[in-house]
Amino acid sequence: MAVSDFQIGRLTQDDLADADALVKEAGWNQTEADWRVFLDLGSVFAIRDRDRVIATAATLPYGGRFAWISMVLIAGEYRRRGLATRLMERCIETISAAGLVPILDATPAGRAVYLGLGFQDSWPFQRMLLKERAKRPEGSSPLEVEPVTDKDWNELCAYDAKWFGADRSAVLSRLRGRLPEAEALVRKDGKAAGFLLGRKGRRAAQIGPLVADDSETAAALLEYAAGTVAAPVYIDVMDDKTALIDRLKATGFVHERPYTRMMLGRSESFQNLPRTFAVAGPELG
Repeated sequence: MAVSDFQIGRLTQDDLADADALVKEAGWNQTEADWRVFLDLGSVFAIRDRDRVIATAATLPYGGRFAWISMVLIAGEYRRRGLATRLMERCIETISAAGLVPILDATPAGRAVYLGLGFQDSWPFQRMLLKERAKRPEGSSPLEVEPVTDKDWNELCAYDAKWFGADRSAVLSRLRGRLPEAEALVRKDGKAAGFLLGRKGRRAAQIGPLVADDSETAAALLEYAAGTVAAPVYIDVMDDKTALIDRLKATGFVHERPYTRMMLGRSESFQNLPRTFAVAGPELG
């Protein structure tokens, strides 16, 4: 069948088994709960061969400013036939038509493709992996870290929106409760100064986003998670947070792969970069 013969439709809840099979084949970390975030809060484009979904790409809008592109998955026997490019073009077209800026997180191989589509580099980050129980770092933080409670939630979401560059409370709400032992908050002078969330994945727990006023607060939140979250654990941390990366290495994390945050037609980030320590994941931003 020619590439042009494959029609682009939409993923539905009835297709979740097929979507999950694509994640499993690729060795990615997402679960059905992640797919439901895209179905409920964004869109998932899908290509089928007969009754089977063989390719996907998702979009997730944030606050009327920008939208993520992710979950570009192609079944093995259908790769290198132009399906990923067709899906990417549909995502870009849909997001741009809504007046939003397309954003994505690229692997080195993907970056070369996205540069050709008009995306520009914004900033790099890296995935780190903890394979075994974390070692306790030397010099414990004096800051008090609290579990996130219902009374904290609205303040936490407002704090995040200020530094993320858009309201993503709907997405954060979908993360809450998926890894409760990682949900933590630091206050200074009675106000939120940093928080951490997480979620369980197919292959490992994922901790992030981690947003904080400073590196001391970020380190305290990670120290809390290191004592509560069972390995294996992923964290996607910004390359310029070198003190935090050194601390992660000291607790047993190792570098797994690099990513580059890219935006269509611009490089200036919407996020406050000094306060962004770890992202929610390449699929969520």
